[in-house]
Amino acid sequence: MAADIAYAICALSDIPSQKARGFQLVRLDEAGKEVPWSIFVVRWGRQVFGYANRCPHDGVKLDWERNQFLDPNGVRIMCGKHGALFELGTGMCLEGPCKGRALTPVALEVLDGDICVTGVTLAEDEPAASFCDDEEA
Repeated sequence: MAADIAYAICALSDIPSQKARGFQLVRLDEAGKEVPWSIFVVRWGRQVFGYANRCPHDGVKLDWERNQFLDPNGVRIMCGKHGALFELGTGMCLEGPCKGRALTPVALEVLDGDICVTGVTLAEDEPAASFCDDEEA
């Protein structure tokens, strides 16, 4: 059933091209229990790539500052703790302690100008607009 549902997390225009943004969501596991789910979305033109915000090396969050997921050149995903570099489109680690391993992908679709998470069931006790993590810290 979850594969049939698309959850809008923000508008495509909310993430500038060649930038990334993190989201703190809550999904339901197989038993229906709510579990926190930290993800991030990279936008490249009209393409979007989603991954769990978790380094395959030791499970730390990738962003080295809030919403800072890309290397200084903006062409690779970078782990803020170890400097591991990951390919944007595949999540494969190209350099660093987890070389050869990959980030966990998150299924996304762009529907009617919104970036939507698919293939999971999210807890929906808040309005969809609250999923967008765009407030300043």
